[in-house]
Amino acid sequence: MKYDVIIIGSGPGGYVAAIRCAQLGMKTAIIEKYATLGGTCLNVGCIPSKALLDSSEHYHNAHEKFAEHGIKIDNLKVDMPQMIKRKNEVVSVTCDGVAFLMKKNKVDVHHGFGSFVDKNHILVTKDDGSEETLETDKVIIATGSKPITPGAFNYDKKRVITSTEALNITDVPKRMVVIGGGVIGLELGSVYARLGTEVEVVEFADRIIAGMDKDCSKELMRALKKIGVKFHLKHKVTTVKASKNSVTVGVQKRDKDDTFELEADYCLVAIGRHAYTDKLGLDKVGISTDDKGRINVDKHLETEVPGIFAIGDVIKGAMLAHKAEEEGVFVAEHINGEKPHIDYNLIPGVVYTWPEVAGVGQTEDALKEAGRAIKIGKFPFKALGRARASTDTEGMVKVIADKETDEILGIHMVGPRTADMIAEAVVAMEFRASAEDLARMSHAHPTYTEATKEAALAATGDRALHV
Repeated sequence: MKYDVIIIGSGPGGYVAAIRCAQLGMKTAIIEKYATLGGTCLNVGCIPSKALLDSSEHYHNAHEKFAEHGIKIDNLKVDMPQMIKRKNEVVSVTCDGVAFLMKKNKVDVHHGFGSFVDKNHILVTKDDGSEETLETDKVIIATGSKPITPGAFNYDKKRVITSTEALNITDVPKRMVVIGGGVIGLELGSVYARLGTEVEVVEFADRIIAGMDKDCSKELMRALKKIGVKFHLKHKVTTVKASKNSVTVGVQKRDKDDTFELEADYCLVAIGRHAYTDKLGLDKVGISTDDKGRINVDKHLETEVPGIFAIGDVIKGAMLAHKAEEEGVFVAEHINGEKPHIDYNLIPGVVYTWPEVAGVGQTEDALKEAGRAIKIGKFPFKALGRARASTDTEGMVKVIADKETDEILGIHMVGPRTADMIAEAVVAMEFRASAEDLARMSHAHPTYTEATKEAALAATGDRALHV
């Protein structure tokens, strides 16, 4: 069978690329090695983790806040099997939705492991050992990433786990050690902290979510401490030893010889992810990777082999589902002879803890390091009527603008529903709005987004109205 384009991998980047290719009239196929479509994001990443985050937040609110609202509950308890069951149902419906979209757009789905025979032929090896070879003019590699699990951490999928296994624990652990203070570790760590687990985070850097604005790091850490999460910043893990029912984690200060051990039911390894290109046969077609295993591409996301493209986690850049989606559409339209564009500076980053964290554009530290003259406006949620009404008063919005032109250079938020609020910031920056532009826009009252308006007012010359 001959196709115009074959996509290897059905995660958000892959299936969106397939849909856009089909929309543009290309005969399209997608290859997925697992039984369900959707990749890491839909099966063991974004979607299931958000389902558990939501469930755990409902429990936490019932336990900590309902009485304040005049709601009394007796015998409140966690039904972990039901929580996992609901999560699995969310995943199933979402994955089925992707399968429907493939049928709707007439994209052929081939289940099996895809690898290169040559630049125009892909071998699909199925679970039963049978094989088929597909012919194509173009290929898009969208195979995503896997958790980094150093050998010294003795990853066993039982007591030493990654995000994949953390999504299926059926009893609330008493104690959990999280290695890594990044997005994945903090999201899943917060799930279990809300349910009553004693969570301790070991982070080598001097702050959590180090890639985001420093004020966001401070605000989130303050909030997570309130639900009982303990932090060991500037520390490294030296040993991880698991037994049948527990795990012992050896920890050392980053710049000293001081050591101690942490005992827990589980150790969650969340130190990042690496590009998944194993056994794709890249060597057969002459595709190279960098020192981190990522595929090298040009400005069109094309590899050094004409007609073969790569998107998402297998190339440089933030490992974000929505970044992969944008790249999938980009490549499809480029193949079709169009002139698409992606502004990587304006792809937002989000942490789905509660409060949520979101940011777009440049951080304060990055702008100062670049020697850019800036002005900053901040507004705390505790000064916002809507936030007080919902008892979600932690966090703030921070607007950074050019000191001379007033153009917005970055917006960073910690607070309720900032994952949704950040879209306004992206729109403003896409149209190169000034802080004054944002400040003069009417925002409905009472809403969380008023905090963005107030922060923009503060950035234009200390003009915030409600602080």
